[in-house]
Amino acid sequence: MTTREPGCAGRPGALDDPYDVMFVGWSFVRSGLLSAALELGVFTALAERPLGGAELSARLGLHPRAARDFLDALAAIGLLCRVDGRYGNSPAAARHLLPDRDGFLGGFLRMTGDLMGGGPQALTGLLRTGDARGQNAAGEVPFTRIFHDPERLRLFLSAMDAFSSAVAEGLCASLDWSAHRTFSDIGGARGNLAARLAAAHPWLTGTVLDRPAMRAPFEDLVAERGVGDRLAFVGGDFFVDDLPRADVLILGGVLHDWPDERRLELLRRAHAAVADGGCLVVYDTMLDDERSRPESLLLSLVMMTQSAQASGFSAAQCREWVARAGFTVRRTVSLPALTTALVAGKD
Repeated sequence: MTTREPGCAGRPGALDDPYDVMFVGWSFVRSGLLSAALELGVFTALAERPLGGAELSARLGLHPRAARDFLDALAAIGLLCRVDGRYGNSPAAARHLLPDRDGFLGGFLRMTGDLMGGGPQALTGLLRTGDARGQNAAGEVPFTRIFHDPERLRLFLSAMDAFSSAVAEGLCASLDWSAHRTFSDIGGARGNLAARLAAAHPWLTGTVLDRPAMRAPFEDLVAERGVGDRLAFVGGDFFVDDLPRADVLILGGVLHDWPDERRLELLRRAHAAVADGGCLVVYDTMLDDERSRPESLLLSLVMMTQSAQASGFSAAQCREWVARAGFTVRRTVSLPALTTALVAGKD
């Protein structure tokens, strides 16, 4: 479902996916994990014996909102060992991250500066207080501020298109679209995924619901793709306005922006909008159920540093919410761009 650049196929470590490229640029997040762990004294606290998550969090003064993702992320990248819910230093951490060892590297690493941005490190601040350091005094998060800057919005939409293009290819292959005639993409930005679905399935008509500011970019894109006669745009708030009714309703990259109770609220609104016999598709950068994939855990921490409401969630959690909203969960599908999709039916 993804393509490689000529000459890269088969090369170890070759970049293959939009998130592969993004995590090159976000290498500072992985570094920030180590910086925060050093500042908080994680490795010193584990110098003598492994500790359970609750005991370790209490000893370090970690806020419960982010503590588990933080500790699991440290284990996922090999700095801690996690066995039966207890955390211990990995051999490398014991050699290089304890101040009384000859091979200690922590002092040098901490001198490299604020790895998570200016002022108090965003990740350390999150772990100590639970506060989102990316959020300003008015409660505005970086994501919403891009809508005030046309150039930043253009760059943001271009990046979102890269991810949704990879996801669209996977969705085309993983769902029997011949059984459906209409779809709605909730939070579908300027309609890249919708346009790709429409282009691949000439019998489909679709609606994209997003902020009113997305109308002009949407109209430009669907006209350029030649699918404007089959796609419509609705500007609105998906917690206030009725969701466009359809055979298939798509919620992609939306739930991670909200706390659990609002996720369930939105899924119940989705249930009301899906036609009987239709289906719901939820896709997101979900945590794996074993909580061992570092990239997803890092993304969850990034979300929490930027917004007081956002966080990652697992496929198991999503299945539970979708079932509580009234759907019948059918299957979970792995897609490109570090994405997991859950398909559920409305009987």
